[in-house]
Amino acid sequence: MKDLASRISNLRPSCGPVRLVAVDGPAGSGKTTFAGRLAAELGCQVIHSDDFPVPWEEGPGGWFHALESQVLRPLQRGLPGGFRRYDWVRGGYAEPVAVPVAPVLVVEGVGTARASVADLLAYTVWVEAAEPVRLRRVLERDGAALEPRWREWFEAERAWFAGDRTRERADLVVTT
Repeated sequence: MKDLASRISNLRPSCGPVRLVAVDGPAGSGKTTFAGRLAAELGCQVIHSDDFPVPWEEGPGGWFHALESQVLRPLQRGLPGGFRRYDWVRGGYAEPVAVPVAPVLVVEGVGTARASVADLLAYTVWVEAAEPVRLRRVLERDGAALEPRWREWFEAERAWFAGDRTRERADLVVTT
């Protein structure tokens, strides 16, 4: 991880003065863990797609506009961004999260490395795992009652990633 952090730190800024790193891949693959370790090594902030409301029925594409308009576009102009974190337990917005202009920012979650913002990304990591492993992980985390929803989500992800060709553009592929 230290070598990867060093490589990223030496890249040219990509989103205004910020080196934007996306950690993408399907649900349950280990993105959050990987992004946390990388951000700790880089000494930077990490923003999770789970910080935003992600409607099941809209699939991987439905949440990103908030990240793009409230964080990425201001940073691109050299300005700080920010957003209100979504609290999934309460089902509403929680505290505001400031996103200062910094040397590196990691964004993590399904759809963070989408083609529409590829020009803003300094580095992209694709994290993957076998589907049975991923299903087990999400059900352990969220409960077995959500299995039908997760199976639908996995289908939506497959379609999203096939259309977006996210994995093909990754700088690094990690299998967990």
